[in-house]
Amino acid sequence: MMKFGVMVDTSVDKWNLIQYAEELGYHRAWVPDSQMIWSDCYVTMGLAAANTKRIHIGTGMTTPGTRIAPVTAHSIATINRLAPGRTFLGIGTGNTVMRLIGQDPIMPKEMKEYVHILRKLLDGEEVDYTYRGRTAEIQFMMQDRNYMNVKDRVPIYIAANGPLALAAAGEIGDGWMMASKSLKDAQGGLKIIHGAAEKSNRKLPADYLASALTTTCVLRPGESLSSERVINETGAWVTSVLHFSYEIWQKGNRDDKLILPLFADVWEDYIRQVDSINRPPRERFREIHDGHCTFVQEKERRFVTPKTIRATCMVGEPDDIVEQLRQLERTGVNEIAILPSADTQRGVFSDFATHVMPHFQ
Repeated sequence: MMKFGVMVDTSVDKWNLIQYAEELGYHRAWVPDSQMIWSDCYVTMGLAAANTKRIHIGTGMTTPGTRIAPVTAHSIATINRLAPGRTFLGIGTGNTVMRLIGQDPIMPKEMKEYVHILRKLLDGEEVDYTYRGRTAEIQFMMQDRNYMNVKDRVPIYIAANGPLALAAAGEIGDGWMMASKSLKDAQGGLKIIHGAAEKSNRKLPADYLASALTTTCVLRPGESLSSERVINETGAWVTSVLHFSYEIWQKGNRDDKLILPLFADVWEDYIRQVDSINRPPRERFREIHDGHCTFVQEKERRFVTPKTIRATCMVGEPDDIVEQLRQLERTGVNEIAILPSADTQRGVFSDFATHVMPHFQ
């Protein structure tokens, strides 16, 4: 059965947004670990966990590049003490957080080793851990005193779009999240995941998570995709996809084969804008990612077009969105997580819960 989640801009002042999502009937809240733009995710999750009863709460995502594995295991196990049995851990290569400290994302091989250590620690077991060239066997101490909860299992979900990370999700993950609503991406990703699981002699559990991250906008009758309301609700997501696409293109030696077709009409205009930034190229990431998944830079509103909205977001009148969800469900996707622009979240969450979610009860 399709389930529904929210992703939020991590704010210590907005933990009650997760409480609100619970009241609306959402199943899961993903809380990003992006240190250079938002509040600390564990403080935010702690406040939300202490003030909710049903909704599942976890990172969406954290990365090996900014927190060593024992610290991450300790932090999420502490959240699990507050929300036993409804805590999860999302892990990714850090496509955003690493770039925001001027670094490349972590390689999938490093992520796999990180998840291996986390799994052992979160199961209360011993594991060999190497830090700064020295390896030692480690384990959480004084487990009987319940400073942390390693009795209720914390599932580990892996964010992946590329083939190596997708294979890792099949080999060691309890689930997968893709940053897309594309049927092609869902079908291709799940094929790699199932193939990797089979190759490693693993049978994926029946509750294996396949989540699609996007945003949504429920249109009013006759409303256009070029309306100001639609742009305000979807624009931060559209431009975050644009920024990510630019990073891939730039890293790929500006090979035009890497330009996504949905941005073909605006690409030259966007490149002129980036090239006009008055910083050395190595420092431009700070302006490129300004407003990331939070708000639309005013100079970038022109890139939020009906074409780019429709290609990246789940938009339409309620019946249209329901059909889009049914199509994804048929590929094997069993959760949709939505990340609206920060200033529109409550309205977007409410519209979706009111007009779309009842069709899946």
